[in-house]
Amino acid sequence: MSDQRSGGELAKVYHKKDFWIEENQKYARPHFRMEKAARIINRIAGGRSCDLLDVGCGPATLARLLDPNISYHGIDIAIHEPAPNLREVDIVENPITFAEMSFDIVIAQGLFEYLGNRQGEKFAEIAKIVRPDGTFLTSYVNFGHHQRQVYWPYSNVQPIADFRDGLARDFVIRKWFPVAYNWGHSEPNRPVVKVPNMYLNARIPFLAAKLAVEFFFICTPRNA
Repeated sequence: MSDQRSGGELAKVYHKKDFWIEENQKYARPHFRMEKAARIINRIAGGRSCDLLDVGCGPATLARLLDPNISYHGIDIAIHEPAPNLREVDIVENPITFAEMSFDIVIAQGLFEYLGNRQGEKFAEIAKIVRPDGTFLTSYVNFGHHQRQVYWPYSNVQPIADFRDGLARDFVIRKWFPVAYNWGHSEPNRPVVKVPNMYLNARIPFLAAKLAVEFFFICTPRNA
């Protein structure tokens, strides 16, 4: 569903478990962004033993795509299949933590569009649990796309530059680049488009502003 309202016109609605228990089922099978995120994470880990936290993990589908050296943990407001490495928690109303652990890698993909005015607070919480030499990988939709669309449940809609500036208060952004370039405002699904985008990690002038569906940000905490 498309919605052309601006971020200021969107109600700061925080969807609860009854919404997410159904919404998360859309991610039971890997999609393009998740597959590319897994490829990036596996490269960052480089075969080392790593602890990873998936914030807003949904059905924990990402775990199936990671190398065995990565110890996967996830938190979400709606956990479908309870497990010792998964915790059900409302991350809007509660701090982002997991058993007082710190992590080599924290990922939050497709999350911040739903967090209304809690974005800065959640960046700060994540910065506290990323180890000094660790990595935070996150994504955010490019609302500057030439076919701009706003999914109706979003409550945190802003230009990508504003998101980047907010992230930079708590993190050093080592690299940021499009998840994919696509003419439509959606992830690519045709092999001829998917394959090159899986390996393209560069911002191309002009095209990135107009055709980048989402952006990935690879960061380290400023308090390191």
